[in-house]
Amino acid sequence: MTRIGLAPILGYLIIEEDFNVALGVFALAGLTDDLLDGFMARNWANQKSALGSALDPLADKILISILYVSLTYADLIPVPLTYMIISRDVMLIAAVFYYFNPCYATARLKPTFISKVNTAVQLILVAASLAAPVFNYAFTTAASAYSYYHYGRKTVQVIKGR
Repeated sequence: MTRIGLAPILGYLIIEEDFNVALGVFALAGLTDDLLDGFMARNWANQKSALGSALDPLADKILISILYVSLTYADLIPVPLTYMIISRDVMLIAAVFYYFNPCYATARLKPTFISKVNTAVQLILVAASLAAPVFNYAFTTAASAYSYYHYGRKTVQVIKGR
């Protein structure tokens, strides 16, 4: 429920270009995912429920959708990528409702390995997009240039026998 509640706040922060706070709220949303409620559901007796099993992937879809739409609005993510991600998620939700009667289904589809990798890549892209305005990737480019200069100079000295 925390991720569902944080999603519109994140969207607002991104649209308002408050990337510093948005990055912090995004980290908080990540902590509530597998680190908190996932840990509790797996390790404490009677903490697993059919409702929780349904809400967890729904919260992921809501969070990802709002993040990508907001980041697209802020010109940090391209429109075709956002369209593709949201279309996939809508098709997945529609398939679940088509193939399973949500009123009676207690089992949830287990995500595949590639699905988990896909979610990780999507979240890494969100984190990188939020971090870009915060940490200014020009810094890493300048540090990389200095590194090439510094170590390249040493390599030239070794080659020349100095």
